[in-house]
Amino acid sequence: MPTYEYKCNACGHRFDEFQSMTARPLRTCPACGRKKLERLIGIGAAVVFKGSGFYQTDYRSESYKKAAEADKKAAEPAKAESAPSTAPSAPASGAGSPAKPAPAAPKPDAAPKTSSRKRR
Repeated sequence: MPTYEYKCNACGHRFDEFQSMTARPLRTCPACGRKKLERLIGIGAAVVFKGSGFYQTDYRSESYKKAAEADKKAAEPAKAESAPSTAPSAPASGAGSPAKPAPAAPKPDAAPKTSSRKRR
């Protein structure tokens, strides 16, 4: 059931009322007793999804879950083969120090862009 906001045009009293959508709007102000009550148009309320059953993964079939698990297991060995070894390898020269990577090439300076439009 929605909550409606009301305002009395006689005394200015404002309040919220929890009513059914099919219920007639209130007409009598609870503060002054006059029949100058007006139901205001509100912004509405946000929808809040709580509990299970609201996520895409909650409705997956068993066959989908099994296929996803098989794909995951198949991808794990491929990752292990392509990953570099963590064991240190002995240098070929026998010097005992690891090879240093080549220094990166310097980047050329970018020329500032000029606008072809005239400034006012």
